[in-house]
Amino acid sequence: MGTVVPKQYLPLAGSSVIEHSLAALTNCDFIESVMVVISKDDKYAAELASLRSSRVRMCHGGASRSESVLAGLQALQCFAQPEDWVLVHDAVRPCVSVTDITTLAQRVIQAGVGGILAEKVVDTIKRADAGHRVVKTVARNDLWRAQTPQMFRLGALHDALADAIESGREITDESSVMEGCEQPVQLIAGATSNLKVTVPEDLQTAGLYLEGVVDHG
Repeated sequence: MGTVVPKQYLPLAGSSVIEHSLAALTNCDFIESVMVVISKDDKYAAELASLRSSRVRMCHGGASRSESVLAGLQALQCFAQPEDWVLVHDAVRPCVSVTDITTLAQRVIQAGVGGILAEKVVDTIKRADAGHRVVKTVARNDLWRAQTPQMFRLGALHDALADAIESGREITDESSVMEGCEQPVQLIAGATSNLKVTVPEDLQTAGLYLEGVVDHG
């Protein structure tokens, strides 16, 4: 983002990026508690009133996304059971809707199979070489873009993630870890608006969604 302030704390539609993400989760009545994983050097979390809610807990993360997720799962084990369902969500996906989170949870619990929000790829996909020249046009019929939340059993995800980190395997998201253990993962269609804030233009687009200027469809 090219900013001094970490992107999750940047102002967005009258609040901050992370507070919008947190609000979506805490507005789901079926979510009992939210664990926010922060850096040990974080200077901003303490200033946010929403992070002091009785339903919100905090713990310190690690050097990578996967290590931070594992730290959050370990902290949850202090009061949750291995068979409990846990949702992992990126703090910088502020436009996720309560409706989509609820649909994900209902589908996962009904089937007893973990799942993720995802968006079907509609663009033409090109595979390129090192010189950025097209090598091949890739069939998109079965391609999806993974989103978050991603929802799995606490114990199973913790053990799979810990093993993957210890083994040095590449980890792109929680779904990839479960796939590596040959566990089935459902794809539940999410909204285009559930974008990940990565570059300044994403922040502008997220603001339009949250302010209702652009439809979430």
